Amino acid sequence: MRMRKFFVIALFTLMFNAGVYAQVKLDVQWDKQVMISKSTPTLQVVVNPPLRGGTSIHDQSFQALKDLGADYVRYVPWLPYPRLGVAELEPPANGKTSWDFTVIDPMTIDFLEATKGHSVVLNFSTIPAWMFKTEKEVTYPDDPGQVTWDYTQGSELKDSTGKQVGDYYARLYSWYTKGGFTDEFGKVHSSGYHYDIPYWEVFNEPDLEHNPSPAYYTKEYDAVVIAMKKVSPTTKFVGISLAFENNPEWYEYFLNHAHHKPGIPLDMISYHFYATSIPGQTINDMQYTYFERADNFINRVRYIESIRKRLSPQTKTTINEVGSILHNEDQPIAPAYWNLSGAMYAYLYVELTKIGIDVIGESQLVGYPTQFPSVSMIDWENGKPNARYWVLKLIHDNIGTGDALVQTGINSEDIMAQGFKTKQGNRMLIVNKRNREIKITLPDGLKGAKMSVVDISTGEGPAVQTTIDGTEITLKPFAVAVIAQ
Repeated sequence: MRMRKFFVIALFTLMFNAGVYAQVKLDVQWDKQVMISKSTPTLQVVVNPPLRGGTSIHDQSFQALKDLGADYVRYVPWLPYPRLGVAELEPPANGKTSWDFTVIDPMTIDFLEATKGHSVVLNFSTIPAWMFKTEKEVTYPDDPGQVTWDYTQGSELKDSTGKQVGDYYARLYSWYTKGGFTDEFGKVHSSGYHYDIPYWEVFNEPDLEHNPSPAYYTKEYDAVVIAMKKVSPTTKFVGISLAFENNPEWYEYFLNHAHHKPGIPLDMISYHFYATSIPGQTINDMQYTYFERADNFINRVRYIESIRKRLSPQTKTTINEVGSILHNEDQPIAPAYWNLSGAMYAYLYVELTKIGIDVIGESQLVGYPTQFPSVSMIDWENGKPNARYWVLKLIHDNIGTGDALVQTGINSEDIMAQGFKTKQGNRMLIVNKRNREIKITLPDGLKGAKMSVVDISTGEGPAVQTTIDGTEITLKPFAVAVIAQ
């Protein structure tokens, strides 16, 4: 009996390793609507040296951004590059100020031009260091492209009312939207810019930068909103922007309107998610780690949504940094990694859509060695978009807000599938979560439909389209496919 049992187990193991699995069947009922999507797929653009004018990838990167045509694109000049993100690096004194947009404007204008006609969310996340109480003066590199990680020192503003930091952001906003501003000593600074910036996010990852309490951050948020509303009453604001979503006290405090000054809007909250690998993991290991962490994140999102709906149901949610990070980014990145990361984004897009998240932003347009290369959507050497970009574009071009999710079934945890009734017709989004080919039996009615796929064979190219000529399809490892009927 033991020998027979051992033989059965051994046979099953051999079959498993040989790729023999139960038949995967897809079922969809186009006439059974589950919900209407209000989710927008998009991305963030983080300011860093490879995006500056004159680099080898500048033109291609901004062209890829323009070609995508996404809404709610997030733009973040952030702490490693003070000269690229802080417009007043020295405190005003003796009738003079240090306002200077010389190296900030070129990249910002490139961004605003590439996204013209689409909504954007700007977040000049780094507060001038001189506004904080610090033990000694905070210095910064003369070279705009030189990285520094110690600029964001101090946890308490010198101006406890928050007016100083609020006025800084009101002037910065006016530079790009009102043609200029008047500085602290009454001097007019003219820019000539009149861009439409409908959303402003107040700071980035405060749980990592300056580490204020939820109450202190809320006070800062109110001060910035009050100052900016005087300049632009119609601007909407994004708050919190947490690096780690598992801090319920932040949501409980910030979303409680009683903790804000009268009339302060809570238009939208934001937080981030990155799946991280474990030291020594290969792609075969990471495929399970990433999707397990994605599932855990989804559960936490449901909890956060319960807080939001209880305290401020009119407030929207943007999860505006969705991505993955390799544990050791000094090693060469396997090509299949980009497909795994893209497949995880597609999976999260569907699951977060089901929860009702308003904006789902992939992170980020360009990363590069020393600056989180594994989050990049563009090859930092040749400027070509990788699979992460092409997955986002595949989703963006086929599915969006107002589309109806219909009842969809799949008898395998290795595959995610969801049907949508869109303005363009029926669409089926399918994700292969595994590092192996999987054959899927399709329901009736899909023969002759067009299928667009991003997988390990498409490399740095766009989705490849084929025509379904039978009742089965085979998806390569980490494939993301859209069937258009």
